[in-house]
Amino acid sequence: MPTRARGTRLTYRSLVVAAVAALMAVLLSPAGAQGASPRRSGPPESRPVHSYENAVRESVWVDTGLDGDGNGRNDRVAVDIVRPREPALRGHKVPVIMDASPYYSCCGRGNESQLKTYGADGRPVQFPLYYDNYFVPRGYAFVAVDLAGTNRSDGCVDVGGRSDVQSAKAVIDWLNGRARGYTTRTGAERATAGWSNGRTGMIGKSYDGTVANGVAATGVDGLRTIVPIGAISSWYDYYFAQGAPLYGGGPDGLSDYVESPGARDRCAAVQRQLADGAPRTGDWTKSWSERDYVKNARKVRASVFAVHGMQDLNVRTKHLGQWWDALADRGVERKIWLSQTGHVDPFDYRRADWVDTLHRWFDHYLLGYDNGIDREPMADIERHPDQWSTDRVWPPRTTHTTTVRPGSGSAPGVGTLGLRPARPGATETFTDDPAQDETRWAADLDRTTSAKAGFRTAPLTRDLRLSGSSTVTATATPTTSTAHLSAVLVDIGPDTIRDYGSAGEGITTLADRTCWGASTVGDSSCFKETRAATAAVDRTVLSRGWADLGTYASAGKGRPLTPGRAYTLTIQLAATDHVVPAGHRLALIVAGTDRDLIDPPDSTPTLTLDLARTSAKLPFTGGAGAFVRATAGSAPVTATPRAVHSEGVTPPRPAHRIPGGSRS
Repeated sequence: MPTRARGTRLTYRSLVVAAVAALMAVLLSPAGAQGASPRRSGPPESRPVHSYENAVRESVWVDTGLDGDGNGRNDRVAVDIVRPREPALRGHKVPVIMDASPYYSCCGRGNESQLKTYGADGRPVQFPLYYDNYFVPRGYAFVAVDLAGTNRSDGCVDVGGRSDVQSAKAVIDWLNGRARGYTTRTGAERATAGWSNGRTGMIGKSYDGTVANGVAATGVDGLRTIVPIGAISSWYDYYFAQGAPLYGGGPDGLSDYVESPGARDRCAAVQRQLADGAPRTGDWTKSWSERDYVKNARKVRASVFAVHGMQDLNVRTKHLGQWWDALADRGVERKIWLSQTGHVDPFDYRRADWVDTLHRWFDHYLLGYDNGIDREPMADIERHPDQWSTDRVWPPRTTHTTTVRPGSGSAPGVGTLGLRPARPGATETFTDDPAQDETRWAADLDRTTSAKAGFRTAPLTRDLRLSGSSTVTATATPTTSTAHLSAVLVDIGPDTIRDYGSAGEGITTLADRTCWGASTVGDSSCFKETRAATAAVDRTVLSRGWADLGTYASAGKGRPLTPGRAYTLTIQLAATDHVVPAGHRLALIVAGTDRDLIDPPDSTPTLTLDLARTSAKLPFTGGAGAFVRATAGSAPVTATPRAVHSEGVTPPRPAHRIPGGSRS
């Protein structure tokens, strides 16, 4: 990465002084302060040559072609725009960076929960986040779209459905001259986008990034790239894990949470449809099919720069894994960043490198600059807090799925993990305890407990890397008619990691600010700095997955179980990239309810695992050979784990009820 700084550090006092003085005009990043001259060496780069203070700020309402609220009129979505004034005066057109969101008035965006603000004349004043401050002086327009049913838009929120997607797609159509826009919400005066060249990049975290995925899956012309951060790829997988409920509510609750007051009054019928289409049984419905973008990955024409926290327990990395694999199968141009955080924006854990990389990404795909970013390593992966590695391709081409198998050990529930099948008739038994979670199970790996079955390798003699998505196939016999299963992969050994279970999900927010672009009195480019929130641990959960055993016959339909009968089910685990170091052990845990991460079943089953018919398919870099070499011989145990919660790690908190949580 280039070493030049992009941000200017300010204390709070100096920020206030600067805000009063000269409309914050001095608060350009060092790169911005270099002026309009082209770079003398290196690849081409857009420069901050346009005035942010004098930029055009306007609102347009775009006709979506839908009547979601059933009032007999097409819905119009509000589009707030800030664009450089100078290009239009010279007859030049500019590309667009778009963030379409339901959160601009209800919940806020970014680590500081910023909202849109407007002047007395209704024109936009504050655009949340830094995209406008940084990119408008560099020749981009920034467009912030209120999804239907939110803020100043008509219609109803349908949580990832046709209306959500069309809210943003219609704006891209308008930017390319294919849809109608108006200067007011109800008037007839038309607005056109003659200032736009139609090239659009969508970006956003959580719900916003999810909309970007959905729009890309339509194949709309003009969308050149998307940057989904911690984004959903299938809404069913946000609310359920193979039939097991992940939340106490459904999309109707989310709709009610983000809708404007006026929309709540007119959208009761849509909320009823959302509730009816998302039964708490976990069964697949037409409503979920409409909200599954993975099935339409074949239509994606835009490049994709995906970013995700590997410990994101809000939008879990299963969403990333299945989206990434589908895009790869279709040859979509891709790039990926994987952090150790939870649901956190890269601006808040790797700020300077992130802004620089995003800048070059948009320059390449929206301005057409041959700056080499498409030839750089595909993947950046955080190995330790603030320590990153790269891969030319992700997962590495040497990664191959390897089947490992549990075996009986010296004590009940304390088994082995290797390549050989267990002897026929070997079993382990556990009882679902909804009061326990994965950190408790991991802490108890080396002792017999009633709530889990654990299997681990001997201490590794070499590093062993897992890269991609895993599955666990379990054959279990329940004692009741309902049962949920959890499968968890654990790295047993000491480490210092980001404390993803803490309130900041791996970051601590500081008082000092750095500035990224130009500012006005009403829209500052200066944001609070962060540092890594870390914890010393003696074990790390690296991937997990959950399922309702009642979906054994069909992933889309749960069935009552017959006590005493064996059922076989394959559990899909979240994607990850993790190196288990030499001296550590790799472990697999199979248990029942993972407290605060899935809801418990209606009963309290005891389950008996048939070990000979239970296995895990794990993505080892180097394949089975790497596993054989890492488990050959003997190595000293690097630490003796204690039978307590993982030292220093905050146990998982109750899951958020909205994508983005408190820091959306």
